[in-house]
Amino acid sequence: MKFEKSCGAIVYRKTQNQIDLLLIKNRYGGHWSFPKGHVEGAETEMQTALREVKEETGLDISIQDGFRQAVEYFPKPNVRKQVVYFLGEAQSVEFKMQEEEISRIIWTDIRKAYHMVTFKNDKNLILVAGKRLR
Repeated sequence: MKFEKSCGAIVYRKTQNQIDLLLIKNRYGGHWSFPKGHVEGAETEMQTALREVKEETGLDISIQDGFRQAVEYFPKPNVRKQVVYFLGEAQSVEFKMQEEEISRIIWTDIRKAYHMVTFKNDKNLILVAGKRLR
């Protein structure tokens, strides 16, 4: 069994009346999710998450203390993948899309985001993040 590890972030911004999440649409799979990517070299989980968010969206984020959620799944036979997510507040709202991997990026209300994400793991992450942010 091969093991893969990625890290990413649930990126948010607070406006006057709501919490928005940043969603990306994967160019190849066509699914809505969060920015993430493989750990490189001796990076820590948090360094990977910060780098991947910056590479995929152009955003700098501030990681919130005490939020680390890991999900595991099997993307293909004999491959177990773990993805560690942090909760990160966007330090700006203007994003710059990495066009090689991503076809769209949007800010959307957290309630809409729940219905837009493709995978059950992502829906669960939104519920946990929402409780933390409220």
